[in-house]
Amino acid sequence: MTDTALPGPGRLADDPHFQDSHFVVLDFEGTTPKGAHPEPIEVAALGLKHTPGQGPVRSGFAFQSLIKPPLHAPIQPFGVAQTGITPADVANAPTAAPVLCRLDEALPERPVLLVAHHAPAEANIIYAYREACPRLAHTRIVDTRLLAKHVVPDLTAYDLDALLAHYGIPQPQNRHRAMDDVTVTAALFRALLTEAARLHTISSVAELVRVASRTPRAARPTQLELP
Repeated sequence: MTDTALPGPGRLADDPHFQDSHFVVLDFEGTTPKGAHPEPIEVAALGLKHTPGQGPVRSGFAFQSLIKPPLHAPIQPFGVAQTGITPADVANAPTAAPVLCRLDEALPERPVLLVAHHAPAEANIIYAYREACPRLAHTRIVDTRLLAKHVVPDLTAYDLDALLAHYGIPQPQNRHRAMDDVTVTAALFRALLTEAARLHTISSVAELVRVASRTPRAARPTQLELP
């Protein structure tokens, strides 16, 4: 897919901030223990940067790792059936904090915007481990679900599978594995940006951030509590 629809006065591809931004598409696979927050068992990230005439293409940045969940959050049979990741696969993997620390340190130079589908899931995990990944925790996440609702507001469903079908993006070989899901989310992001530019609905990174992201919880002001 090219960005032939993008160039032109007031178009997204002309925004210097868009040209400079490094988009990092992110996905976690996880387990959800009863009465506790979700815990990651795999993470993947893929970098995209704008190239004239092509739009956001792979920048060369990539990261992936299995993660050993804590004892209170073992991988359940449902999770094995969905992801194919077994307890044996993660038995010798590092835990979440050192993995997210490595990802945080490996992130490209600023300016960076994270991208995820249904971003609250990724945001909650990042916030839970914010001390290990402070840069991730303070970086905005563009949600392709919110972006799709802005660009194509008449769809009946906005889950990842529905949007892949809408844009004719083939299902990955291993759906619900982090890198495969990151790859198709990157393709979806490109498709949405191209359509947004064609429809003149988004013309700058500032507008993209406004309509399709939220302030990271770690960056929100805290209210002082009086004794």
